[in-house]
Amino acid sequence: MARKPRLHYPGALYHVILRGNARQDIFFSDQDRCRFLLLAQEGLERYDHRVLAFCLMTNHVHLAIQVGQIPLSRILQNLSFRYTRWINQRRDRSGHLFQGRYKAVLVDADSHLLELVAYLHLNPVRVGMAKNPEEYPWSSHRAYLGLEVIPWLGSDFVLGCFSTELPQARRRFAEFVSERIPDGHQEQFHGKGSADTRIFGEDRFVENVLMQAEPLPERKPSLDGILDAVARIYGLRKEELAAPGQQRRPSEARGLAAWAVLNLSEASLKDLAVRMGRDLSTMSAAARQFEIRSRDEVRLQKEVERLKKEVQLSIFKA
Repeated sequence: MARKPRLHYPGALYHVILRGNARQDIFFSDQDRCRFLLLAQEGLERYDHRVLAFCLMTNHVHLAIQVGQIPLSRILQNLSFRYTRWINQRRDRSGHLFQGRYKAVLVDADSHLLELVAYLHLNPVRVGMAKNPEEYPWSSHRAYLGLEVIPWLGSDFVLGCFSTELPQARRRFAEFVSERIPDGHQEQFHGKGSADTRIFGEDRFVENVLMQAEPLPERKPSLDGILDAVARIYGLRKEELAAPGQQRRPSEARGLAAWAVLNLSEASLKDLAVRMGRDLSTMSAAARQFEIRSRDEVRLQKEVERLKKEVQLSIFKA
């Protein structure tokens, strides 16, 4: 049976679960966990979304993410790619770290946001890794209680639901979470028991989401699809993209291709590096430089938008 497409609309709240490939570990040290959180923080400025809660376990991650205009898939692709690269370099390994398809359930924020945050914070308690959620150092719970500072965490709205006075809000939030310790596993936050397993909410919410949400195609452009589009935009032949030398136009085109592979494609930068006859670090630097330049240069922003349209059109035509 074909998988249903992801659903997206600005302001959508998702419960995201990223699991290790074959349920293998994804964190091997506290330094790994710190790196994951740093990469998550860096993604906030780039993709205009909010992380309202998180919990890092050993072989999986729970996130409560509220998106803006940019789809969740792009946010998670970038985060998982960059973290995988970190682990592979540190542990001298290669290949996939995460399962190919992440789990994401669109949650009715008006009715279930507070319950979702509590559910994430209680995950270590449910599996016996901590007696109380504040004992576990790798969730956002301690930051909610003011025991540590995570400036980028979107906790203000949740705490504001309990009180306008921060100390009282934190105290009431702690009580709210503690009261739910006996609840155990909640299958509804995993998309089970709903008329549509992609959504958790009352029937009216599900109906409204299906009416307003934009279905996102599951297919991503191939490496050839990216290179074809880049070549058309820059008026080059594909073999010119891989030509030796650092001429400005082919070099900029390779930067766009590297950015697109990293953010849009099913391919990897390693695939692109092989095709271009460059090493992986060169293509990674090209993608990073193009990203930085495109923040300020309107011309490059237009090239990015044109590329997105061309590759999406090629998907639908295929």
